[in-house]
Amino acid sequence: MPDALIVAHGSPADPDPQEDRLHALAANVGALLPDWRVQGATLAAEGALEAALDALERPLIYPFFMAEGWFTGTNLPRRLKSAGYEGLTQLRPFGTDPALIDLMAAAATRAMGDETTLLIAAHGSKISRTSGDTTYAMADALAARTAFTTIKCGFVEEAPFLADVATDMGRGVCLPFFALRAGHVLGDIPDALEQAAFTGAHLPPIGEDAGVPALIAAALQRQNLTER
Repeated sequence: MPDALIVAHGSPADPDPQEDRLHALAANVGALLPDWRVQGATLAAEGALEAALDALERPLIYPFFMAEGWFTGTNLPRRLKSAGYEGLTQLRPFGTDPALIDLMAAAATRAMGDETTLLIAAHGSKISRTSGDTTYAMADALAARTAFTTIKCGFVEEAPFLADVATDMGRGVCLPFFALRAGHVLGDIPDALEQAAFTGAHLPPIGEDAGVPALIAAALQRQNLTER
């Protein structure tokens, strides 16, 4: 029986809601993989990662993050090692899966109506270019998959900042390039859109899309076949 653990950052200030969301996501993925044991845990909930690891046997690690970076490249491997689980196979993050392009395109198109501009709201980073580069790569891919005439990116933690980009737009469709409905999605993004007097559609984060469990299940299956 293959095992898998879906790991997200979570919210240190209020870890329980995100921990519950990961458990629900793991259950939905597990329903698509009836021969697997699938669990979810956040890094923020004390002891959650370690408890999930102890309940599984050398699970595949699926990072429910939007980009490669410090958390996936350094912090998560360090936490795994500290828990006594060094050497587990870690898949690439959710946000870098090519299949996510189709989910993003479908979500944006459903909300398109008469709008011609798509705004991707993303995290960004003042330290690393990885988050921004991943977002811009998604924008380029969506340009070829949707009918939007303009696709812009606005960030919470780097320029161009979301409020500035949204102000220039006025309206359009805003799709958050985030895995979970946590601090930035609940606070920073709506605050920025309100500041910008943005009147377009504001969608849920792509990590809540109904197609996400199937995307994760497919990624786990591919990796399991590779390791046989």
